[in-house]
Amino acid sequence: MSVDIGNRLRHLRMAHNLSQRELAKRAGVTNSTISLIESNSSNPSVGALKRILDGIPIGLAEFFAFEPEKPRKAFYAAEELVEIGKGPISYRQIGESLFGRSLQILKECYQPGADTGKVPLVHEGEEGGIVLSGRLEITVDDERRILGPGDAYYFESRRPHRFRCVGPVACEVISACTPPTF
Repeated sequence: MSVDIGNRLRHLRMAHNLSQRELAKRAGVTNSTISLIESNSSNPSVGALKRILDGIPIGLAEFFAFEPEKPRKAFYAAEELVEIGKGPISYRQIGESLFGRSLQILKECYQPGADTGKVPLVHEGEEGGIVLSGRLEITVDDERRILGPGDAYYFESRRPHRFRCVGPVACEVISACTPPTF
């Protein structure tokens, strides 16, 4: 039986109203360490996890025994979407906690020129989306396309990929990925 440490940590951190930065400061680690653990990109050692949990504070036994309820809410008003992006890229997520969920749905908004970075994204899972407005350049492996309103994409997320808004107006996208990666 595997335990989803990343989502469990994210759920507890948010339940205690702590930002990744604040928890990292309390635990004496970098905020990128917290981010990597929460995205399940890194598995902490027992010692590192204990230091991080001391910042909440919660013990190891309580952490592994904790079973939050799965979200049962079915409908979300626009103002209830949770902003998890920053800077020129907005990611508004359906639902506050992804604990126990296998699908993440986002309303994305890329300001003109916004880019996910020169280093391509790579993670496990699959993702897809539909462009609502604007123009979005998507690179997957060595293939590059510019998508406009109504165009869509779908690919395995372990393929290196990058997103960039091209043109003078913001680009809006509705996307989904499984498993959740933020």
